[in-house]
Amino acid sequence: MTSPLKDDPKTLVSTDWLAAHLRDPDLRVLDASWYLPAMNRDAKAEYAAGHIPGARFFDIDEISDLRSDLPHMAPPVEKFIARMRAMGVGDGHQVVVYDGQGLFSAARVWWLFRLMGKTDIAVLDGGLPKWKAEGRDLEDMPPIVRDRHMTVSRQAGLVKDVTQVAHASKLGLAEIIDARPAPRFRGEVDEPRPGLRAGHIPGARNVPFAEVLNPDGTLKDVAALRAVFEGAGVDLAKPAITTCGSGVTAAVLALALERLGHRNWALYDGSWAEWGMYEDLKVAKG
Repeated sequence: MTSPLKDDPKTLVSTDWLAAHLRDPDLRVLDASWYLPAMNRDAKAEYAAGHIPGARFFDIDEISDLRSDLPHMAPPVEKFIARMRAMGVGDGHQVVVYDGQGLFSAARVWWLFRLMGKTDIAVLDGGLPKWKAEGRDLEDMPPIVRDRHMTVSRQAGLVKDVTQVAHASKLGLAEIIDARPAPRFRGEVDEPRPGLRAGHIPGARNVPFAEVLNPDGTLKDVAALRAVFEGAGVDLAKPAITTCGSGVTAAVLALALERLGHRNWALYDGSWAEWGMYEDLKVAKG
């Protein structure tokens, strides 16, 4: 029996909490659904067909640094501000972000807001599947948007680049925690992105993101989360760097660490899409 979720508007809120606050004038809801090609789902079409009332669609692939060859890297500050203002999201807003998988891509947007210095953002626990399973309202009309000023203060400590991760790997300065499924982490299967080597960053620990979730797609409670990380050999007293295939599910682990009270974490934005591409970076298997 898991203990009831403790709602926290800076990390995670329940469907009950969102339903109670849905009409608050300063609440903004974002649909951040994003899927891997193999999932054969169209996030924009699903949003258009039905979303939580008032939700705006957050396009993870478009609200990114399109100058990079890597997928959906964090956007420049100016682009983030412009896109959020166009969506009517700004200073003084409490943001709740969800996705159509349960808890998959929404945490990426939670991390992105945190990177931009915005802390009044929470992930909807269990996402759209839980909301729908409870018979709650949906709508198929886009919301009326009014421009809102946004100020940003980028928190550089919440993101790591390949040089910083290589340094941490070599010197053991941080726990590098990989959210990919175990067969990919161990290098037993090919990566879904062509041209990438198989395996993991030397010294990394494997916590597949699904292991921090309950069967219904909600995040496990604090005691269970601690057991998952420690069971994977993660020393929670050390700084943590989360990674995955392309920086999406790494954010699920970042959210889990934040819920645990582990504040010294960062996300490797390039993740395996970058590390697996460079022949001069070492790869471990097994």
